[in-house]
Amino acid sequence: MLLRRTATVLAGLFVLFVLIAPSDLEKFTFEAFLRVPLEGLIGVMVLVLLPERVRKPFAVAAGIALGLFTVVKIMDIGFDMVLYRPFDLVLDWPLLVPAVDFVDVTFGRFASVLAVGLAVALVVGIVWLAAVSVLRLGSVAAGRRPVAIRVVALAAVACVSLAVPGVPVYSDAAATSLVDHAKRVRLGLHDQEVFAAEASVDAYRDHPGLLSSLQGKDVVFTFVESYGKSALDLPDVSAKLAAGNDRLKAAGYTAKSAFLTSPTAGGGSWMAQATLLSGLWIDNQQRYRNLVASDRLTLPRAFRESSWRSVGVVPGITQAWPEGDFFHYNKIYAAQDLGYKGPRFGYATTPDQFTLESFQRNERSGEHAPLMAAIPMVSSHAPWSPTPDSVDWSKLGDGSIYSTMPASNDPPESIFGRDPAAVRADYGHSISYSLESVVSYLERYGDENLVFVFLGDHQPAQMVTGEGASRDVPITIVAKDPAVLQRVEAWKWDDGIRPGGSAPVSRMSDFRDQFLSTFSPPRP
Repeated sequence: MLLRRTATVLAGLFVLFVLIAPSDLEKFTFEAFLRVPLEGLIGVMVLVLLPERVRKPFAVAAGIALGLFTVVKIMDIGFDMVLYRPFDLVLDWPLLVPAVDFVDVTFGRFASVLAVGLAVALVVGIVWLAAVSVLRLGSVAAGRRPVAIRVVALAAVACVSLAVPGVPVYSDAAATSLVDHAKRVRLGLHDQEVFAAEASVDAYRDHPGLLSSLQGKDVVFTFVESYGKSALDLPDVSAKLAAGNDRLKAAGYTAKSAFLTSPTAGGGSWMAQATLLSGLWIDNQQRYRNLVASDRLTLPRAFRESSWRSVGVVPGITQAWPEGDFFHYNKIYAAQDLGYKGPRFGYATTPDQFTLESFQRNERSGEHAPLMAAIPMVSSHAPWSPTPDSVDWSKLGDGSIYSTMPASNDPPESIFGRDPAAVRADYGHSISYSLESVVSYLERYGDENLVFVFLGDHQPAQMVTGEGASRDVPITIVAKDPAVLQRVEAWKWDDGIRPGGSAPVSRMSDFRDQFLSTFSPPRP
């Protein structure tokens, strides 16, 4: 008898928790669970009033549905922690593959296989537990029908009579979540049509004289991984930007900075990079796949068709990358093409400084045709530890020097389960390293014909930014030729490499057109 009562209580607590629990860990407070779930009251009444022959299969079906709802809620929590948004039942399934790849690359194949196995076991276990729980509660409620009806009636009366404005007694969180997901499903199902309509409009297709104002210049677009607006508030990063600004001024550079709103946060770097280079808003994998299957004019293609040599330096690519053909690079340097013989630092295949040095050796040393390059750097990718030290450029060699760094032999740590202050410190250190790589590259290899744009791809995870952070990332253009900066005066960006709090903010998808219009003649 005691065992059966304990099972009933545990089943009730499980169902109660699932129905009431928020989809955001930040809202897991004691008060959040002092609610009466309306969905639970309705469910009990249905189970009580159903005929015996129907009740059991209905309870099993309802339990399975509740279990699947629980799995989606867990996905919502995970996506909110990393990507600042709930899980999309239509568009987000492809993102699970990069998540497994991240674990594989960072922690090893065994860890990725174990993670997949545990995830499958968790889903099966939750669905089974939910089905058993609902079946148990339905059986108990039906066996004590008068008592169950009175309890539900009293709870309903309490929800109405005890309600205080701003302090609800009842909860409809489960129903609200289902409605929200239904709305996202509807939008997701139509997103392909919406994207096709957006992509069909391109003011710069067949535009004569594209980028003629940059003739003779080497133009480099560098993405600093996870370099978001929140980084500017960290003391290490702020100090690095201030010192870097002074050093670039002393070297004869002028810089302008602002903010771009990224289509993603916490991850999905490839979507942010595609957004900037294509001028289209790429905030899900379906849009990305449709983009790379199209003939959209990207910045690399625009430069190539205007007589520049166009290259992509992508140290994050470690296997076949058929999408690279879409960008129309003359040459793609993947991780294995950079000549790096040193150790990995966490997720990063190649330290940022070495990536820039390899680009310099392969493309900018000696006489060369005007060059355009897109370089997504990876040293500041989560988990942000360990991070390499800066090295004298003349001693980089093949990267073997990095093996002498103590941190290079340390296994990467997960950002979850660690002290958030320590995670933020590691994040700030990694961003500072990436910024130092950019500034010192400009000092060493910059000349009158170099135009250098560096920006963040997205904000880091909420563990760093805190709840409610924007999706804005800094962007900076640096050049020695005053004619280049005169053309961007109309952008009204802030002076220097650190944008201020009131600096202009625009969507990342607007940058392509802004850049092309500034450095190209008006359309006839």
